[in-house]
Amino acid sequence: MTNGGLFGTDGAGRRAFLYGSLAFVALAGAINTGNVITIYHEEPQLGALRPIIWEGSSWLSFLFFTWLPWVAYRVAPLTPRPGWRALIVHPVAAVLFSACHVGGFVAMRKLVYALAGKTYGYGPIGPQFLYELRKDAFAYVLLLTGFWLAERLRTPAASSNPNESTYDIRDGAKLTRVRLQDVLAISSAGNYVEFVLHDGRRFLMRSPLSRLERELSGHGFVRTHRSWLVNTQVVTGLKPDGSGDYTIKVADLAVPLSRRYPQALAALRGS
Repeated sequence: MTNGGLFGTDGAGRRAFLYGSLAFVALAGAINTGNVITIYHEEPQLGALRPIIWEGSSWLSFLFFTWLPWVAYRVAPLTPRPGWRALIVHPVAAVLFSACHVGGFVAMRKLVYALAGKTYGYGPIGPQFLYELRKDAFAYVLLLTGFWLAERLRTPAASSNPNESTYDIRDGAKLTRVRLQDVLAISSAGNYVEFVLHDGRRFLMRSPLSRLERELSGHGFVRTHRSWLVNTQVVTGLKPDGSGDYTIKVADLAVPLSRRYPQALAALRGS
C-alpha cells in the first residue's frame, strides 16, 4: 500500500473515498430503481416486491463493498504510467469485487426469502457469475474514476499567474504555505515526503509521493525517480550517467533521473 495508510493523514484520502463512493452509490441507486420499474412494467405478474428485493439487495451489496476498489486504488493509484502493479492489482480486485457483490446480494436474498418461508434460487453459478462480472467490472471502473476525480477536485487550483501558485504543507496541526516556484524538488522519506525549497528550507509532510505527483503534475512537476519529483521550471542542467540514467541539476541539488521515466526526460528536454 502507498505510504500514509488507507486514507492518508490529512483527510484528503477520506474525502476522496467518501465523495467517490457516494457518487457511485447514488448512480447505482438510480439504475437499480430504473431496473425495478422496468421489471415491473415488463413482468407485472411478479409484483413490485420481488424486483425491489432483487435490486435493493444488489444496491446494498455495492454499498458494503465500495471499500475494496478503494484499497486497490491506494495500492495501485491511477497515474499516467501505471506499471506492472496496476496491471496485476486492478484485474484481480475487479474479480474479487464482483465475487463479494454477488455473494452479498445472494446471501441477502436468501435471508429475505427464508424469512418469508420461501426459497431463492440463483441459478447456475458459472454463467450467472460471468454475467454479473461484466457489469461489475464496469462498476469497478466507475468507482476508480470517482475516486480519481474526487482527489483531483480537492487539489490546489492553478492560479492565472503560475508564479502565484501556492501549496499548503501540513505537518500535524502545523501548516506552511509555500510558492510552488520556490520548490526545487520533493523526495520520498519513508512515510513522509520532503519539500526542498530554493532558500534551503526543507519541510516534511506525511503523504505518499504518488499523491503529490497527481496533485502537482499540472504545475510543472514530473516524477524522475521512484523517490523524486522535480520542478521542471527550475532545472539548470541535465547530465547523462550512462545506461540511460541522468543526473538533474536543480540549484545546488543533484536529483536522479531514472531511465524508467522517459516522459520526465522528454518534459525536461522540452522545458
